[in-house]
Amino acid sequence: MKIYHKSIICSVAAVAVAAFFASTGDVLALTPPSEVPAASAGEYSEVVNPVIPKSMHFAGVKVDLDRTDRWERLDRELTSMAYTHGNTLLALKRANRYFPVLAPILKKNGVPDDMIYLAVIESTLNPRALSPAKAGGLWQFMPSTGKDYGLEVNDYVDERYDPVKATEAACRYLKNAYAKYGNWESVAASYNGGMARISNELDAQQVDTAYDLYLADETMRYMFRLLAMKLIMENPKEFGFRLTSDQLYQPLDYREVTVSTPVEDWPTWAKQQGIDFMTLREHNPWIRAKSLPNKTGKTYTVKIPTKDSLSRSHQKKSVYNRAWVTD
Repeated sequence: MKIYHKSIICSVAAVAVAAFFASTGDVLALTPPSEVPAASAGEYSEVVNPVIPKSMHFAGVKVDLDRTDRWERLDRELTSMAYTHGNTLLALKRANRYFPVLAPILKKNGVPDDMIYLAVIESTLNPRALSPAKAGGLWQFMPSTGKDYGLEVNDYVDERYDPVKATEAACRYLKNAYAKYGNWESVAASYNGGMARISNELDAQQVDTAYDLYLADETMRYMFRLLAMKLIMENPKEFGFRLTSDQLYQPLDYREVTVSTPVEDWPTWAKQQGIDFMTLREHNPWIRAKSLPNKTGKTYTVKIPTKDSLSRSHQKKSVYNRAWVTD
């Protein structure tokens, strides 16, 4: 068994003790460093480095990791993700809910299954994610890019936050980029760095793949973050993540209501459907205001979660990938 989490217990305990004395107003007397007894080797928490494979496959292509730079770049990302417990755990839990939605769309559009990890590293599979640069949704589209790929983005409707429509738009982008580059790692790099930059650098540096490009650090790391996330999500137990099926976020059941007229007040509309405004927004994050002018008569599909879906004790239980759980 690999142990990645033991050291965090000591850290939490230390923070709790410090917080207690701070809250009571007492002064915590610290032992001078010179008087602190040295710990023996056996008293330290065990920290295990993730195992880096000699090679792996991504989007159907073998990635040779014998090259020192590639090995070290993957080691950096895998080490970071393995020890960033909170975000990686959340990604695993949310994947059980969103992979069943995203994966069929990728397949329908001829996009390799592995490109689903792009959404994972972009948003940690939070459909309401918003970056400081204003990129939004599971696929973190910028407003202008979302519009370019067919999404409605305004003060009332923002389809970047619709998991289905945003994934369909992402497929349009990915296929467009693949037609330009012919390999999926360059497509992934362009998703982070932009098509123009990747195209210019491939020509200027006279290489065929983004694996061999010297780029801004963030973009150079991007492809290896995809590889690291794939390794963890294919076998999380190998990296110390222990989840039971009950801890995964479950897919939800909905009834769908179409709206093709203006909505004067979404809270009132939600109440008429037997839910509240918070529930409406939670399950339809593309709704961005309390009203919908809808001057063009466009048809929108609103998801109303079933009563059983909103109850942990009554919702249907499923596990998308048995490798994610220990039970």
